[in-house]
Amino acid sequence: MTAPLTPPHQPPPHESPRDDPWQTPPDGATPYPVTGADGAAGGDDGGFDPKTELRQGIVVLVAVTVVGLALGLLWVWLAPRVPLISDESAVFLKDTEGEEAIAADGTFLLLALGFGALSAVLVFLFQRRGGIGTVAGLAVGGVLASVLAWKFGVRLGPTSDVVAHARAVGKGVTFDAPLELNAKGALLAWPVAALVVHLALTALFGPRDPNPQWDWGPLPAQPYEPAAGPAGPAGPSGPAGPSGSAGPAAPQGSQGPQAPQ
Repeated sequence: MTAPLTPPHQPPPHESPRDDPWQTPPDGATPYPVTGADGAAGGDDGGFDPKTELRQGIVVLVAVTVVGLALGLLWVWLAPRVPLISDESAVFLKDTEGEEAIAADGTFLLLALGFGALSAVLVFLFQRRGGIGTVAGLAVGGVLASVLAWKFGVRLGPTSDVVAHARAVGKGVTFDAPLELNAKGALLAWPVAALVVHLALTALFGPRDPNPQWDWGPLPAQPYEPAAGPAGPAGPSGPAGPSGSAGPAAPQGSQGPQAPQ
């Protein structure tokens, strides 16, 4: 008879539990190396340092907020002016069907989107990874930069005292209206663009998480031996094979044909 083969679910004798990916991990095993803040093994935070995240977030927030001054300067330079005229009794729009006010809001919106995307690219180039601090710094810094650009542009633009300005220029003389941002929703363009671009860059070019590697600890001293499989049912002996083994025996008491006397 032929000996039963090793069941397919049993590993070969030369394999150890470390080589079998389907083994149940022991108690306390972890798929990731646990390191402390100093890089030594044994930490319980997995390398996450709140102080580092907070410091990076503050740096990003301050840098993005300061860049808002550049947005304010460009807004003052590129935004169209709303022309006004006075007759010494009242101030009127010179062109009642003009769209300069809407164009000023659109200019601010487009500039904020561009600055938001640019800030996200620069932050990603200096720090090729995500993080709570970095994302929060981009979001909060974008809002503060937009507000700073808005106030700074209004301060640098034409004076907000329209009556005094009309009296200064005289009757029938065209002058510029104060620079205003009527669509306050444009203040969110910078943070939204920054977060979307930074998320896309991190997903496409950011570092990938390592594959999990279970820490099994030291191997046992005794060699690994697979459990024996169930023995197959014993069947009748077959005919002699090519090795020359004897075939089925003839029943006792039976005699072959005798030659005639």
